[in-house]
Amino acid sequence: MKFFKLLVFTFIFCAPSAFSQNLEKFTVNGYIKDASNGEALIGASVYVKEINNGALTNEYGFYSITLPPGNYTLGVTYLGYLSVSRPFALDKNQQINVELAPESTQLEEVVVEDTEDQPTVRNTEMSTNKLDIKTITKIPTLLGEVDVIRSLLLLPGVSTVGEGAAGFNVRGGGVGQNLVLLDEAPVYNSSHLFGFFSVFNPDAVKDVKLYKGAVPARYGGRIASILDVRMKEGNSKKFEANGGIGTIFSRLAIEAPIVKDKASFIVALRRSYIDILARPTLQFLKDGGALNFYDLTLKANYNINRKNKVFLSGYFGRDIFKFDKVQGFDWGNQTGTLRWNHLFNERLFSNLTLVYSQYDYNLAFGNDDRNSFRWNSSISNFIAKPQFTYYINSNNELNFGADVTYYSFEPANAVGVTNGQAVDLSIERKYNLETAVHVGNSQKISDLLSIDYGLRFSHFQYLGPGTAYTYNDTIPGIRRSVIGSKKYGDGEAIAQYSNLEPRLSFKVQASPSSSVKGSYNRMAQYLHLISNTTASNPLDVWTPTSNNIKPQTADQFTLGYFKEIGDEKKYEFSLEGYLRYTRNQIDYIDGADLLINRFLEGDLLVGKGRAYGLEAYIQKKTGRFTGWVSYTLGRSELKTDGINRGEWYETRYNQTHNLKIAGFYDINKRWSVSGNFVFTSGTPTTFPTSRYVVQGVLIPYNAQESRNNVHLPDYHRLDISFRFEGRKTHRDGSVRRNTDYWVFGLYNLYARKNPFSIYFSQTDARFPTGQALQSQATQLAIVGTVIPSISYNFKF
Repeated sequence: MKFFKLLVFTFIFCAPSAFSQNLEKFTVNGYIKDASNGEALIGASVYVKEINNGALTNEYGFYSITLPPGNYTLGVTYLGYLSVSRPFALDKNQQINVELAPESTQLEEVVVEDTEDQPTVRNTEMSTNKLDIKTITKIPTLLGEVDVIRSLLLLPGVSTVGEGAAGFNVRGGGVGQNLVLLDEAPVYNSSHLFGFFSVFNPDAVKDVKLYKGAVPARYGGRIASILDVRMKEGNSKKFEANGGIGTIFSRLAIEAPIVKDKASFIVALRRSYIDILARPTLQFLKDGGALNFYDLTLKANYNINRKNKVFLSGYFGRDIFKFDKVQGFDWGNQTGTLRWNHLFNERLFSNLTLVYSQYDYNLAFGNDDRNSFRWNSSISNFIAKPQFTYYINSNNELNFGADVTYYSFEPANAVGVTNGQAVDLSIERKYNLETAVHVGNSQKISDLLSIDYGLRFSHFQYLGPGTAYTYNDTIPGIRRSVIGSKKYGDGEAIAQYSNLEPRLSFKVQASPSSSVKGSYNRMAQYLHLISNTTASNPLDVWTPTSNNIKPQTADQFTLGYFKEIGDEKKYEFSLEGYLRYTRNQIDYIDGADLLINRFLEGDLLVGKGRAYGLEAYIQKKTGRFTGWVSYTLGRSELKTDGINRGEWYETRYNQTHNLKIAGFYDINKRWSVSGNFVFTSGTPTTFPTSRYVVQGVLIPYNAQESRNNVHLPDYHRLDISFRFEGRKTHRDGSVRRNTDYWVFGLYNLYARKNPFSIYFSQTDARFPTGQALQSQATQLAIVGTVIPSISYNFKF
């Protein structure tokens, strides 16, 4: 509460002085776009040379700068584009739109950066990474397929429990503690094919930004990270097609103007063909089975006039795994986003977003109607988000807005049939309403000090119709039983919670080439991913906060040092420390029943957590050889009554050491090579500490009631790929209209059998009476050999 009062005081103190400085001033604003296709450039640096200050463009390429009357020079820069410098006389409000031409360099630079063209040492952001799509396409990946999520795993503080694990972990947080957004629509399962590929088609992606800390007040809903993926708008200049033919799937993207420089669209499609190639050899595929995934990504935009622009985007994807024509399961995401940009005046920019998002899965067994099982589950939500940005002056940028989200959960619509007798196992739907308001200000106090401060207030309601259960108090770690229930009517509040979420970050410019930054943020999470498996899987259950489950909250503190190295500033170095405390973390009793369980809440335990660590990152940004090295030393722990004798224990996804090395080298104009190496400490797992035998059957037993008491062997892997560019010209010297390239890759170059899990079983050998039975440990490796790949990619 003291922090809240301080924040309000600071805002009241700073805002009037900021507004008062605007007397007799004018505003120059506009949009920065790519001259080749009309795409808005996010994070372009727009600066006024005479005052040595400026702004960065927002998510729609918009900027606004307020200045006293006079003659100025407007400079615009963006990585990979030719800079533009334009003189102008400011004697009234005016709009200056700039289109930047891509650099036609022979050797393409590969860069991962925190803010385009504004080095990390000179902006306020920290614990934030922006991954350039050109870099993503050059990183060696499994089967040579470009992948957004797997590329994130090379960044500091980002990890996974192994191949085949869906999602990702950030700074010791769980997969369900990351908010993944595609054009502002939540994506509840970001993986295809059990985690081997992400749902994002790289041909449709423009911008990828990961917030690990110092999260702006406009974001909320998760306590570990925010992944904000923005789609391309479509080429507004000319027709363009991109695509690729790979080892297991192909993709095609088409974009073109509807009305040149006014409206455009993009449609991108992917489809795997494992089942098509394997059908002649696998009987279950011949019997009507299926093993594939597909996704369709599309977007259109229309520039109504100087002050209004609308966008419509959508995603439809599905994984299908069927053993025959009837039996099997499938899952997928659907999203739709409608956005309206409106410019109220020269300094007030607004965006209204309407979102629909749904994730669902279906499971079916049984070949006839007399013996079968059918189960489907889903989570869907409707979102409305009005957002406003007021550019007070060149030193203050005020952001404010609201979010309203309505959730509908269907935990289980399930029916089992045995000998013609049907049993309805369905669980009633759950309904929720989450609302939030936020305000934040980015302020440059002096050349030495800049701060970002804001506040988010969130409110969550668990609504009827529904039944609220009351459970007994028992020994921690033992399943709780229902002792009462109460039915609620339509729209009636069953339970509700509120949270204040303050945000603060600062930057002290220690020298022209170095700075010190720090941040604090509180986050609240009202949805919970219920999973006690080694890795997240498509059948995991999302459940909302209720009268028995409280919202998760987290307080994170970060402090970092940032440095540019060398006369030409080719290198950037950063060192960040983080500390996060969490409350109301979900864990499970031993033997918890998580699927189709009406009384699931009786199997849940609540505890507290802590995660802390140090991230080091050094990057070479320019030249024929580029790349980065990142190292994370971290620890993630939980403490829950009823688990591990009430003592702290490591989370399943804790990794003490995490080293990533990525390198890119341009051999000549046509050949380039890329490689990455990953080393991580083995993740924790629970092994039995003793055993007993019942009628000749060996049963492992954890006599010490410990959780995650041992570690798997360390994980390490080396990948390499070669890229061969097609000719730029025909043999007669004329320029080719289309461009293409080949990628040859080797994943897991030295065939390391990295363990995904280790399990125990009784040996099959017979032993004489009185001799102790023997057990054996089996190590499971998802990828245990080198995997070659080849892909062909084109653009015309």
